[in-house]
Amino acid sequence: MTRATTFTIAAAGLVAATALLITTIDAQNAADTRQRMIDLGRQYGSAAALYDALKAEAAGGRRLSPARLPDWTGVYTRARGGITYDPDQPAGGPPTAKLTPEFQKKLDERIALADKGVEWDPISTCAPPGHPRWLTEPFLKEFIVTPAQTWLINEMVNDIRRIYTDGREHVPEADRYPLYNGDSIGFWDGDRLIIHTNQLHAGIYQRRNPDYTDQVETVEIWEKTGDRTIDVDVWVYDPPALAEPWYTKQSYAKLNDPDNSLRIRYWHCGENQNNAVFQTEGGTTQFQDFTFTDSDDNQGAKP
Repeated sequence: MTRATTFTIAAAGLVAATALLITTIDAQNAADTRQRMIDLGRQYGSAAALYDALKAEAAGGRRLSPARLPDWTGVYTRARGGITYDPDQPAGGPPTAKLTPEFQKKLDERIALADKGVEWDPISTCAPPGHPRWLTEPFLKEFIVTPAQTWLINEMVNDIRRIYTDGREHVPEADRYPLYNGDSIGFWDGDRLIIHTNQLHAGIYQRRNPDYTDQVETVEIWEKTGDRTIDVDVWVYDPPALAEPWYTKQSYAKLNDPDNSLRIRYWHCGENQNNAVFQTEGGTTQFQDFTFTDSDDNQGAKP
């Protein structure tokens, strides 16, 4: 083996070792950051308290001017997480939420039934996903920033979250009632959008994920972290269901669209016959116009 060959092999080994070290350091930094965010959520007894603390830290935040708006233009989609609420949930592992005993039991029962093929999803009847599940839904998204409001748009079921950043407070408590996407107010800290959402419907985070109640509230920090990436730190507070606030990091990637061909289309769930479903006696869902060929399974036939 020549000296040049030996040097080349040694250099390649050094590059590989350096890359592994960098990857390890990045992973450790991400883990440390996640833990800091988890600890931050634990410091506060409610979403409102965390939101108020972040607002005080930002000296009340700022309002945007038309001349200086963060550039969130483009069409995005969820970057990681698949069909789990927490992108950091281990593959094949349980959700990372720390649930109360009642809601842990409900989740265990849901997963056990799903393992048997019995699974019900509320969106099967074309209901809106609702927030915080909104964060996980697939397909196309757009984020429209204006001085007084930011619109977070999901193509699925024409779902729009309106974040009021004009200084208004939440709807008075006496006038509140559950909404799929709740009531959201926010402020800007530099180019970060901090949001508090309350007044929400009960729902599920995702299939094989826990339930949340109508007491659920969230705090989010939205930030464009790269030319094509928006990251969101999310804390969910829900005392009946969660033993402690559930922190997750959501990410959205801007799609390549050189010819501006991507559009948010109108979504009419009922136009697709495959969305006409009902719940069977066994607890699962079935297409309304579907007929089994096996008579033993006729509980799923068209009613």
